Amino acid sequence: MRRQLVSKATHSERSAVVARRRWQSTVQVKKVTDGDIARHGRPPLSASALFHSANFTLSILPSRLAHRIQSLRSLPFIVVANPHVSKIHNNYVHSLGTLLPYSEKRIESLEDEIEFTKVMADLVQIHSNTISILARGFLEARKYISPQEVTRFLDEHLRARIGTRLIAEQHIALHFSSKPHNDLSDSDIHDQDHSSYIGVIDTALKPADIIRSCEGVVGEICELRYGVRPTVVLNGEPETTFAHVPMHLEYIITELLKNAFRATIERGMEREPIEVTIAPAPEELDKTITNFDQGSVDAASKSDRPAVAASGNIRPLERSTPGVTIRIRDRGGGISPENYAKLWDYGFTTFNEDQIDDSVSGGGNTDALSAISGVGGGSSLAGLGYGLPLGRAYAEYFGGGIAVQSLWGWGADVYLSLRGVGKIN
Repeated sequence: MRRQLVSKATHSERSAVVARRRWQSTVQVKKVTDGDIARHGRPPLSASALFHSANFTLSILPSRLAHRIQSLRSLPFIVVANPHVSKIHNNYVHSLGTLLPYSEKRIESLEDEIEFTKVMADLVQIHSNTISILARGFLEARKYISPQEVTRFLDEHLRARIGTRLIAEQHIALHFSSKPHNDLSDSDIHDQDHSSYIGVIDTALKPADIIRSCEGVVGEICELRYGVRPTVVLNGEPETTFAHVPMHLEYIITELLKNAFRATIERGMEREPIEVTIAPAPEELDKTITNFDQGSVDAASKSDRPAVAASGNIRPLERSTPGVTIRIRDRGGGISPENYAKLWDYGFTTFNEDQIDDSVSGGGNTDALSAISGVGGGSSLAGLGYGLPLGRAYAEYFGGGIAVQSLWGWGADVYLSLRGVGKIN
């Protein structure tokens, strides 16, 4: 048994060394704009456009994966030796090793593109539980790494992961919405022409629909856990639409509503509605939305955050589609001063071993959302303690942000600012 473990470790080690050597000179991650994500146009794509999307994806991903391997290896050895952290490291080594043969050639046939997309889908699935597994690993290794080091690592790692998954999922979505190899019928093409989607980007995303959907999910969990559910009142301009990634907005809204619902119920104020205001940002003012988070979030928590490397994020275009600001107001009693400074710490308040065990073993669920449905081992709304920091990472990725204003003893206002993704025609 010991020989098998040593053999596996040695093989992984060799693979990592080979991968790092191959990409030593190209480890700098290529900068990408959000316009690049939508550069291939609306589906259905022609075969040549699909090949271009595949080759573009191949030109981006290997260096990003190599960067993640280096980042993991910069952690203390005893932390990387943790089985959960080691598993994530090995997943990245495996993914890089899988993609390297494809990066040595161009995809110029439908057969190659189909095979490449299948490989990409498998790799995305392999990395689906990265957050919950890392959470378990850092929890077990907490004696050997400080909370500041964990925050510094995760701030960079999670943002880089968002970009890597976005690039991969964009091509997969374009593939399945195009499929030139299936000889789309005229009716299929007609339907695609009227779709508002460009891959994973919805160019006419309606925040009100996402809010109502998330309200239903979180409300059902509240009824299961507490026996009651607060109501949500939408005001402002609920018909607002903008271009963004629905999965990102759904995750953020779910996390914010979880906190608002839970605080409201536990304070006994479930009869008081949670107010959600949607305010579209005028196009000429949209550039200032990037600075919103800088001036509104608690200065102490912001000053402790490390600067995220430019290689981790997708740079927003100088000119983007108009964005939106969403305010969520609750009567949950607000946040105590001592807890306010810890609001953005990973694992803060409800980092619970039973909860993480459930999420890690949950199978196909992704990110911290896997903890939402876990009704055993504490509050089903507790999550992994990664909810708010990860939600902020999603918001900031395209130049937005999350700001929290607390009135201790009364309630809290959370402001979510989002930029539109690119200038999409």
